[in-house]
Amino acid sequence: MTQQQWYKGAVIYQVYPRSFQDSNNDGIGDLKGIINRIDYIKSLGVDAIWISPFFKSPMKDFGYDISDYRDIDPIFGDLNDFDALIEQAHARDIKIIIDQVLSHTSDQHQWFLDSRENTTNDKSDWYVWAESKEDGTAPNNWLSIFGGGAWQWEPRRGQYYLHNFFTEQPDLNFHNPDVRKAVLDNVEFWLKKGVDGFRLDAINFCYHDAQLRDNPAKPKEKRQGRGFSEDNPYAFQYHYYNNTQPENIEFMRDIRTLLNKYPGTVSLGEISSEDSLATMAEYTAGGDKLHMGYSFELLTDDYSSEYIRNTVTTLEQRMTEGWPCWAFSNHDVERVASRWSETGEVNPAQCKMLTALLASLRGSVCMYQGEELGLGEASVAFEDLQDPYGITFWPNFKGRDGCRTPMPWENLDSSHANAHNAGFSEVKPWLPVDQQHRLQAVAEQENDSNSILNAYREFMAWRKNQPVLLEGDIEFLQTEEPILAFYRTRNDEKMLCVFNLSASQAKLTINASVENEHNDLYHHNAKLDNETLTVEPFGCYYAHCS
Repeated sequence: MTQQQWYKGAVIYQVYPRSFQDSNNDGIGDLKGIINRIDYIKSLGVDAIWISPFFKSPMKDFGYDISDYRDIDPIFGDLNDFDALIEQAHARDIKIIIDQVLSHTSDQHQWFLDSRENTTNDKSDWYVWAESKEDGTAPNNWLSIFGGGAWQWEPRRGQYYLHNFFTEQPDLNFHNPDVRKAVLDNVEFWLKKGVDGFRLDAINFCYHDAQLRDNPAKPKEKRQGRGFSEDNPYAFQYHYYNNTQPENIEFMRDIRTLLNKYPGTVSLGEISSEDSLATMAEYTAGGDKLHMGYSFELLTDDYSSEYIRNTVTTLEQRMTEGWPCWAFSNHDVERVASRWSETGEVNPAQCKMLTALLASLRGSVCMYQGEELGLGEASVAFEDLQDPYGITFWPNFKGRDGCRTPMPWENLDSSHANAHNAGFSEVKPWLPVDQQHRLQAVAEQENDSNSILNAYREFMAWRKNQPVLLEGDIEFLQTEEPILAFYRTRNDEKMLCVFNLSASQAKLTINASVENEHNDLYHHNAKLDNETLTVEPFGCYYAHCS
């Protein structure tokens, strides 16, 4: 792949630094911890690491509330540690992608501390301020995704400010050109540091409707959660006016123009809108906006061949120019090994199949730390919860802590001093280590040739030598549940990919001419006999076709 196109088909490994490796024994993971485990990451065969926020922050939303975009929070280390991480990753041919949270800041950012003082200071228009209605209530009916109204009263100014997320995360006013310039200057600071790209958090939230029009109500039968539960009032509205505004398109172009000054750097936009697939297509079209789009559409409870086929096909029809990026897990949703399990228990065969499926879709891939181990959702008692989102919506929604518990490195039999915390830390971690995770620790799986971890490594190594999987087109077969099947094609190469999404044996009649000498191109619990493909529970099958 060319330097400019390295991201196409890339596997991006997401590190949630708080929970990856604690190097200084304060119970919280840090940048040196990532450096200490960089050879492990290299062994996974990934192309890039996406690191969740490590910037200076009061940690009301665990780093997604930034108080200084150009400095590192002391709990994670310092700028020298970041420079060392870049150096160590690049020495192993691993790219570094970092989060950028552009739509809002912390309420402790100096910009906001200045802005809230009065209506005349030079930062007075840097956030979304609005007068109350005559009865003192909020300017409109917009809601926060984390519960309650999206407006907070500020007595110093006698006005409300907008926060689409927590109260402590005031929204910047991107209608102000000075804000746009300052935000882009912060982005360029990290480009000069040598980063290879950005995952752009909630990037469609930068602009709001300048007229502050009310969002219309959404009928009960149309409410669905994408990154939030359906009993959250946020699901009760069409979010036509508090995000995904037309003006945002030009800002996407500004980001791309900046990145073009640093060849080989890429942008990955996280998008959650009323029609996320349409927005992904719009934000990546024309080659002058984002390189890749990323949504919650496969981070849901929906698990069927029909749903996955329809989701990917819809995006393919709309995204004629851009490049997709798919994920089954991240730091905001229940881990896929539990979420898509028929029993709620982790099934190793299913985990292996899901890795192959995700990495076979057209697009790039985001794999969340621990996904390569088949980690399920951790059980976190209410008294151990750290996530205010979960505390607010308990017990119907338990928040995001269950997917954020520490990475298990060592098993209990290990002689390591910190084995009691699964090799993460020698002291009590910020979240407890899940007991089941200890049994799936890296050390436990390393020497098991049949482990989920080694199956992951084997598949990723094989995939790297399959250009058709990295950059080829995709065409789905119309199959019955539980089979999902598609062709990947590139030039004159055509590969058939078949997956059994269930715990029962399934059969598929293959009408295409499968080249017999390639029957064992790659498969897991599947066998072709004449035109009948038998796929065992959670099996997968790959073959070249003529």
